[in-house]
Amino acid sequence: MPKKKQKDEEKEKEKIETQVKDELKINSIPNQEISKEESKHIELATEQKKKQEESSTTELLNEKTEVIKESEDLETSEDLTVETESEDTSKESVRKRYKTEIKLFNKWSFYNVQVNDLSLVNYINLRPIIVPHSGGKHAHKKFWKTERVNIVERFINKMLSPGLVRRRIRGKGSSHYMGKKQKAIKIIERAFSIIEQKSNQNPIQVLVDAICKASPREETTKISLGGISYQVAVDVAPQRRVDLGIRHIIQAAIGSTYNSPKTIEEHFADEILAAAREDQNSKAIRRRDEIERVALSAR
Repeated sequence: MPKKKQKDEEKEKEKIETQVKDELKINSIPNQEISKEESKHIELATEQKKKQEESSTTELLNEKTEVIKESEDLETSEDLTVETESEDTSKESVRKRYKTEIKLFNKWSFYNVQVNDLSLVNYINLRPIIVPHSGGKHAHKKFWKTERVNIVERFINKMLSPGLVRRRIRGKGSSHYMGKKQKAIKIIERAFSIIEQKSNQNPIQVLVDAICKASPREETTKISLGGISYQVAVDVAPQRRVDLGIRHIIQAAIGSTYNSPKTIEEHFADEILAAAREDQNSKAIRRRDEIERVALSAR
């Protein structure tokens, strides 16, 4: 590469010398002064060419930098427009969702309610409803109570059982809510508002967490062989886990209302919150631990 540059420079010098000689001949300059003036003209011409080349390179660099800056400005403007468009679309989607969203009692949303226990994801129905009343359409159909009945309605339906859900606790209110579903719905609505005030959370999410925490994972069953019966530890099916969790919470809440100045709504709210936090003050959590302890000893 340097040899080629030297050759090019020599050729340019020769061209300049010939041009200068021709000019001097035309102007009839004396022979003695020709050599001096030729050298001056050659030096001036080479300096001018170098300056022109440097100026052209600087102009090219400036143009490139301007083009790069313009492209960067365009990219940033495009990013800003995309971000603003995405923000606008997200706001519009949120507004549309809130306009068309179905909320429980027109207050609490089922959006972003999650089941943290993976074994119960397919058995806790979170289909959006306004009033938790399906009219018993799931009756006499296998697995319809998990596929078509919302978890809040299942909780309310379990409240309607007589005798405090298979446990015969005699006394005030043992079958007070049997068949009175509208009354049970109002109780749960007030309890949910208390839960929201105390925890600043969605009460549907709190109820789902409480059911998952209050459901035992292992229990015992009777096996008889040769006239001898004994207890054997078995795993609990997911659908039965949900039923047991609901039953334990309702038994604990209604059982604690006797000789208490609190209302039943406050007892339900306190029990659901304690079960969701897995607090040992919850009777449902203590009942779960007792069942699992007996099953552990029967292995």
